[in-house]
Amino acid sequence: MNQPVWPDMGVVRLEERLRHPQGRVRMVLDTDTFNEVDDQFALAYSLLSTEKLDVEAVTAAPFCNWNAASPGEGMEKSYHEIHKIYELMGISSPPPVYRGSDRYMEASYQPVHSEAAETIVKRALASPNPLYVVAIGAITNVASAIALNPDIISNVVVVWLGPNTRSWQNHRIFNVSQDYLASRLIYGCGVPLVILPCHGVASHLLTTPYEVDACLGGANRLCDYFCQLFHGRHARFGQNKMGWSKVLWDVSTVAWLLSESWAPASVQMAPSLTPDFTYDFSSPRHVYKEVYSIDRSAVFMDLFGKLRAC
Repeated sequence: MNQPVWPDMGVVRLEERLRHPQGRVRMVLDTDTFNEVDDQFALAYSLLSTEKLDVEAVTAAPFCNWNAASPGEGMEKSYHEIHKIYELMGISSPPPVYRGSDRYMEASYQPVHSEAAETIVKRALASPNPLYVVAIGAITNVASAIALNPDIISNVVVVWLGPNTRSWQNHRIFNVSQDYLASRLIYGCGVPLVILPCHGVASHLLTTPYEVDACLGGANRLCDYFCQLFHGRHARFGQNKMGWSKVLWDVSTVAWLLSESWAPASVQMAPSLTPDFTYDFSSPRHVYKEVYSIDRSAVFMDLFGKLRAC
């Protein structure tokens, strides 16, 4: 398929859209919730941060690892895990949940049709106020929505936990490398894009089973489930050893929306993503925004406080 003609927002309008949002924002969360343990934290954090976030929908993203034999299985398990978090939170009228892609993109600019991609398009066009699409998994659903209707570029902001910092050797990391074609599209289409780098930024959001137990244990059903998940991860990957810690990567995206002082960012020239998952800066392109630091203490104090009060 030939490359679509992407809408050109112009430098001034693009930089304006990349500014940290004032007031409450419309949001869709795209999440591979069953992938490990951090998506569950990020989902609950989003839903509990009503002072800033109006979560209109949650979409299930594909993934494939030790928890799922195929992207479709990962998406389906994530769909059900979202509903489990809703039940544990006791939300009477939660945002609707939509199934996403059952596979990764198979051809350049060719969308994978799904409920998730369609609802992103529909909600992006439903209001003149921009829709913040917070992506904390493979970017397939979001890239497919843009490929389905490139006009949404002018009315969305994609906030993605994706690659590493610009200075990192490569970006062969889970959310980027699962679907190269979708990742390349996101970098190349000119959509307003805010990147939360994994190694170098989100990697500061480390916590331990001991801290999770001390801060969340016994507070409520949701917190007890998070403690259970964390101890299961500790047993599998930390072999129950003292000193083991785990990054809650996905929480970083929510933290940026809540306060840019917690996660300051700078506007940069967008790279091209090469097939070996390195950045190519050889051609002038549009700009994007990349977070360069994160206040771990401020984020965790806010997160744990909201989870305890759930």
